[in-house]
Amino acid sequence: MSNKTFAIRPFEKLKKKIEGAQAVSTPPSLGQKKKEINTEEELFHIAMNDVQEIEAFRLLTCAPHPRKAKATSVRRDSEYDALGMLREIAGGQRPINLPHTQEYVEWINPEFREDIIRNLHEGQFSVQAYLDLHGCTVPEAEEELEHFIQGSFKKNLRCVKVIHGRGLRSLNGARLKEAVVKRLAGHFRKDIIAFVTARQCDGGLGALYILLKKK
Repeated sequence: MSNKTFAIRPFEKLKKKIEGAQAVSTPPSLGQKKKEINTEEELFHIAMNDVQEIEAFRLLTCAPHPRKAKATSVRRDSEYDALGMLREIAGGQRPINLPHTQEYVEWINPEFREDIIRNLHEGQFSVQAYLDLHGCTVPEAEEELEHFIQGSFKKNLRCVKVIHGRGLRSLNGARLKEAVVKRLAGHFRKDIIAFVTARQCDGGLGALYILLKKK
């Protein structure tokens, strides 16, 4: 064999590829500076670099938006309020509105004005005499009422009071009250102007004011 150079080198390309890969993966020298990371403020200024301010917008004013009044709606339980009113009435802290009760009584002669009823109930007529029927039976009460009314006419009295009670202790209810009302609205209707439940201070639902005609 001659001393000629052997020309076939099968691994020469592979050697070049390995050297190129090592050159790529070689870390940068220590003298090379890393790129600095920008702060949020610097990034904002970079993003707003091309933005131009519109001078006309400096003169715009924003009208204050009117505040709506806060609705203070308070829901009340009607049953709770009713119980509270009953407690106040029972404790004497609130007066009873007698015309709103089922026991309230009023009657007026059709020949007279209806406002007389209100004036009579409010105590605008002075009570000149009274009759207390507590302890009477119905027949006794009717007889006592007859004498009282006739005697009031003889004395020229105009406003009198009859205390009949409410029948709260009676097993049969307010029988005296029913008898008095029936007698006044029937037997004495021609001689009476009006009668109505008395004020609380004068017996309330257990008494009647009676306004008599002149004779």
